[in-house]
Amino acid sequence: MNFIFLGPPGAGKGTLAAKVASAYNIPHISTGEIFRAAIKAKTPLGLKVQSIIDSGSLVSDDITVELVKERLTQSDAKAGFILDGFPRTIPQAEALEKIILIDSVVNFDIADNDVVKRLSGRRVCKSCGQNYHVEFMPPKKEGSCDACGADLYIRDDDKIEAISHRLEVYRNQTAPLIDFYKNKKLLTDIDARPSTEVILEEFEQKFPNS
Repeated sequence: MNFIFLGPPGAGKGTLAAKVASAYNIPHISTGEIFRAAIKAKTPLGLKVQSIIDSGSLVSDDITVELVKERLTQSDAKAGFILDGFPRTIPQAEALEKIILIDSVVNFDIADNDVVKRLSGRRVCKSCGQNYHVEFMPPKKEGSCDACGADLYIRDDDKIEAISHRLEVYRNQTAPLIDFYKNKKLLTDIDARPSTEVILEEFEQKFPNS
């Protein structure tokens, strides 16, 4: 099946996408992965993307769409795929329609306050990079890494102001895709609050792996 995964930052859709990709034997394709692969392969589009990124500019819709199109022609995507992070806007969704048929769009639904709680509680070790969460996976000693004893810190993009901004951008730019795909009868909502295992079980019930 050809899937699109939607959901705000912190919904855990990247983690779910990796597990679904493994269970269903289809590739998990993110725009970041497409950009990196094209740059590494030094394709004409990849070289163009490299120069755009090096200049500090954003990659345009036209180039992003062409890169997605190029990626979806590869053999591993013939039996299906998961698109994660694309499309981000209605124009990108309309361009995608001209490239390939999408079977299902899965919206990992979670309230903004749950996202803030999930992301703002994250702590990272300054030395070894180990991740913790003050509520879900706290260190044995507050503020210190279990593995190496170094101090833990809050990443800039995990601060409440930054999370609120990311959510605002998502709601304004990407959330309209929910209505776009709902009108096309392609959208399925899945509650993103439970554990990964519970969500994966619900996914497999809604989309049996034939």
